Amino acid sequence: MGNLLQVLGSDKGKSPVHDFYIDFEKAEATAEEKDIYDRVQAVLERSDGILEELGGYAGANAEIAAGISNPKDEAKQTAAWDAVCPLVGKLKSFWDYSMEMEAILPVLLVGLCSEAPETALATKQALAKQMAQVLSFVLKFDDLKMNNPSVQNDFSYYRRTLSRMKMKDADAAARAVVNDEQANRMSLFYAYPTPLLRCISETTTKFVAESKAIPVENTTDCLAIMCTVCRVMIETPEYHSRFAEPETLFFCQRVMVAAVIVYDHVHAVGAFSKKNKAIDMVRTVKAVKMHSNPASAGLLNALRFTTKNLQHEDTSKSVKTLLA
Repeated sequence: MGNLLQVLGSDKGKSPVHDFYIDFEKAEATAEEKDIYDRVQAVLERSDGILEELGGYAGANAEIAAGISNPKDEAKQTAAWDAVCPLVGKLKSFWDYSMEMEAILPVLLVGLCSEAPETALATKQALAKQMAQVLSFVLKFDDLKMNNPSVQNDFSYYRRTLSRMKMKDADAAARAVVNDEQANRMSLFYAYPTPLLRCISETTTKFVAESKAIPVENTTDCLAIMCTVCRVMIETPEYHSRFAEPETLFFCQRVMVAAVIVYDHVHAVGAFSKKNKAIDMVRTVKAVKMHSNPASAGLLNALRFTTKNLQHEDTSKSVKTLLA
């Protein structure tokens, strides 16, 4: 369990510094956290398996290409269909999991945002760790999806082929891997470059709009403080010495970036506006560049291309230059 070290105020007009350590490796749930923790953990414990399956997703490129090139060859059409159907089953399992993520996020936000988020993140470290795991998973999932064109190609081929089959055989729908409603929703999900980030951002926005008992700023502040805490942990060598695994440093970078992106989509003026003092974007970008690893370029691209307000006229030139 990480201990709260200190919470430092800031000069008026400057970004606040939230300097405390979150034990992302060993934090355990207290009695107060246990109910929410167990509900969230039941979903999170499958996240590594989902990433492993998506990372190993090879697609049916050869069979589909052969089927398209030989439209009158029934054997090749059958081979392509037989190859793509099990893959669509996998894609459905990923989509199903995204809905489970959507369902647990509001539960987690209630646990962290019902009180002052700074206090919650410092004292409810097991829930803070889970929030970080959700954010990290989102970036990993979307990066794997975005860099594997087979995901979109396989599902598009499946839908086109099924549509043709229905025109010839009224019973074809009964043999479909997913029904029409599921196929329509999955199509919208996979058509988006970063589908899970979109889901999480929309879910958080809905939570902010509908949670009348929780002040809006509690949710946005929770994301901003998570970002800042991760940045301070990245910048501070004293904190590095606490990490049991080198990967924890890069985990902090992913969480920091994901928190910025979701914040930018949810907050009224976003993360980059000069009016917003909750996140120091110059130091945040520098913290990504500070410890380079194979994923660093992807994190910088995530800030460049999946945020909402980077190109707004109110964004400082120094931030735009760092991300140019």
